[in-house]
Amino acid sequence: MKKVIVLLLIGGSFSSCAELQQVATQLPTILAEGNVDIAGGLKEALNNGISKQVTKLTATDGFYKNQMVKILLPEELKKVDSGLRKIGLGSLADEGLKAMNRTAEDAVKTATPIFVDAVKGMTFTDARNILMGNESAATTYLQNTTSTALYGKFNPVIKNSFSKVGADKVWTNIITKYNSIPFVQKVNPDLTDYVTNQAMNGVFKMVAVEEKSIRTNLASRTSELLKRVFALQDKK
Repeated sequence: MKKVIVLLLIGGSFSSCAELQQVATQLPTILAEGNVDIAGGLKEALNNGISKQVTKLTATDGFYKNQMVKILLPEELKKVDSGLRKIGLGSLADEGLKAMNRTAEDAVKTATPIFVDAVKGMTFTDARNILMGNESAATTYLQNTTSTALYGKFNPVIKNSFSKVGADKVWTNIITKYNSIPFVQKVNPDLTDYVTNQAMNGVFKMVAVEEKSIRTNLASRTSELLKRVFALQDKK
């Protein structure tokens, strides 16, 4: 009887009896656990990912020495790298790669407010789907709800960061040197767009690291709320 009452109370969130029955099957432990704040637990998990993992990217070498997110040269610039090394300018090519990563490290500092707004906007339906989703469902939610705003915020910051960390001068020098090599096809890449997208990818990868840890490692559930919410996932 208790199960019926609870499902009736939340039934307005579902579009069909079939969906309601699916939730009844997937989440029987909610009834045993009482009033579990699923959305609150998932918000905490995402906030942990932002505070513990994304902030690592803002440190010096946060991108450059993290093989999971290190920004490599785009395909069209691999020939630039190869061309420079052939004429003894390997150190300049290395400097260009480091400069791109420094730009991303500087720009990621602007991401947190956008993420915080997205996390605050999570609904019960979002939370229900995320909890019973795959090991990166919360990260996917964050990616889907922030990518447009994040790109709009990152792109001008990346452009500014190129100047701030000196990457613009490095890459101007690299492109000039490469284009002066006889018989090569000249290049003029849009590095701002490329680094913007790579920096965003790095951010979401690091959030996913924390989410997977909370989902699979009991020791990572550092609060009572996280323990209660993800215990429901464990029993699905």
